Amino acid sequence: MQVVSISSLKGGVGKTSVTLGLASAALAAGIPTLVVDLDPHADATTGLGVRPSRQTDIGRLLKNVRRADLGANVISSGWVATAASNGGHNVGRKVLDVAVGSAYTGIYDRPDLSRRDLRRLATVLSRVEGYSLVLIDCPPSLNGLTRMAWSASTHVLLVAEPSLFSVAGTERTMRALDLFREEFAPDLTTAGVVANRVRTGSNEHAYRLAEMKTMFADLLLSPTISEQANWQQIQGAAHPIHHWPGESARQAAGLFDELLKNLTDSGGLRNRVLRR
Repeated sequence: MQVVSISSLKGGVGKTSVTLGLASAALAAGIPTLVVDLDPHADATTGLGVRPSRQTDIGRLLKNVRRADLGANVISSGWVATAASNGGHNVGRKVLDVAVGSAYTGIYDRPDLSRRDLRRLATVLSRVEGYSLVLIDCPPSLNGLTRMAWSASTHVLLVAEPSLFSVAGTERTMRALDLFREEFAPDLTTAGVVANRVRTGSNEHAYRLAEMKTMFADLLLSPTISEQANWQQIQGAAHPIHHWPGESARQAAGLFDELLKNLTDSGGLRNRVLRR
C-alpha cells in the first residue's frame, strides 16, 4: 500500500485541488483509494462529496488510537455514485473512501508532538486493508499534523505554484523533509514536486518553471498542472473532474491521469533527495 502525503508549507498553492485531482484519476483508473483529510479545514472532505453521518472523524480517531477502527469509520465518496450515474464502467467495484476531516484535528497541529504522538496516524492506518493507495491531504504548515502524516507515509508529494514565494517555500520544505527523514523516518521517500496552476501564456510562470527545473532537477514531476478556469465551480459542485463536461476539464483530467501514473509507477517513486 502506497501512502502519499500531499504537502506544501505555503497555503494557497492548490494542494487540496491536487489531492482531489489525483483521487479523481484513481477512481477513474479503478485503484482502490483512501483519502485521509488531515487538514482542519476539511476542504477535501467537502470536495469529495461526503455527507454528514455518524462515522467518527479522523481527529477523534487519532485521539483514541487504542480503540480506533478506521475501517469502520470511512465513508464512500459521493464521486462513486456520480461516476456510476455517468456510465462509469464497472464502477460498482471501484473504491474511493474518505477518512473525514474536522477542526478537531487542530489539537495536534502544534510543533511539540512527541515521537509517540507522531506515530498515531501510522498506527491507525496499519489496521486498514483493501486499499492500494492512500492520499493524505496535509495542512499548509510543518507543525504536528504534517509531521504525523509524514511519519505514516511511504512518499511525500510537494505542490508548488511557479511563483517566487512558492518556489522558495518548496525549497525550504525539501530541507525540512531531509531533516525529518534523518531523525524520524529513514525509509520515507520524496515523490517529487508538482507545479500547479501553471499559466502557459505567462512569462513569469515560464521563468519560474525554468528555475524549478534547475533547482529540483528530476524531482520536478511531469506533467505540470495548468490553471483550470472552472476549478472552483467543479469543487463547489463536489464533482470529480473526470466527469465534468467540457474540453478543458477533459484535458485537466488527462493531466492528472498522467501524473498519477508517474506517481504510482515503481520507477517514479524511487528515493530521491534534493541535490545540494
